[in-house]
Amino acid sequence: MEGNIAVGIDVGGTGIKSAVVDLVTGGIVGEKRYVATPQPATPQAVAASLRGLMADAPDGVPVGIDIPAVVRGGIVRTAANIDRSWIGCNGAELFAEAIGRPVALLNDADAAGLAEMQYGAGRGRMGSVAVITLGTGIGSALFTDSHLVYNTELGHLEHDGRDCCNWAAAAAMVRESITWDQWLGRLQSFLTCFESLLWPDLFIIGGAISSDSDRFLPLLHTEAEIIPAELRGDAGIVGAAWVGAAGLPATVAAVA
Repeated sequence: MEGNIAVGIDVGGTGIKSAVVDLVTGGIVGEKRYVATPQPATPQAVAASLRGLMADAPDGVPVGIDIPAVVRGGIVRTAANIDRSWIGCNGAELFAEAIGRPVALLNDADAAGLAEMQYGAGRGRMGSVAVITLGTGIGSALFTDSHLVYNTELGHLEHDGRDCCNWAAAAAMVRESITWDQWLGRLQSFLTCFESLLWPDLFIIGGAISSDSDRFLPLLHTEAEIIPAELRGDAGIVGAAWVGAAGLPATVAAVA
């Protein structure tokens, strides 16, 4: 197994998950570890959480980390559901120093999208594919013939002057105490707006709520085919691990 594994860490707005990933199958090896995202989620606080998560990680294996932000050359350029003090921070250097080994750092939705294209619902799919992650916010990863268009941040499309990222996210049901049907209407508005601009051939809907895809995907109306993600809530971990092992900067990562 050694040489075919990597550690993936998925930093979210509410929790941080890590696991060892089998790079041949995309499966999780052993148990996942989880800690709540510190509040406020400042760079130093998140780095300290990662140091704890990595305490028992195998030595000498690659590490990939994703965060809910635009990342260019290791530098964090935006902050969605993390503290705004991240903006301008060299996250790759910060995390490498915190855990004592090199890391690859990329956007969380890009990581999830890469995992689905490499191991999951997007395998072998050409044309334009949009992977949409539904959680604390809405993430997007856009692929053209299996190549990632990095840092798209299309979850922030606006509908009637509202930023869809939080308004149509799955977490809105808890955050605003709205009904399932109300949330479904918001998600439909987001997808309609998305299609009016980009016209993908395929939507892959991910995030933990995709485990309930039978409950809501048949009720959505899109020109594109729409299917659930296969890796569910593990996609970010798997994609981060894959990029860490590939040794590629996130800005040029493409599916093999």
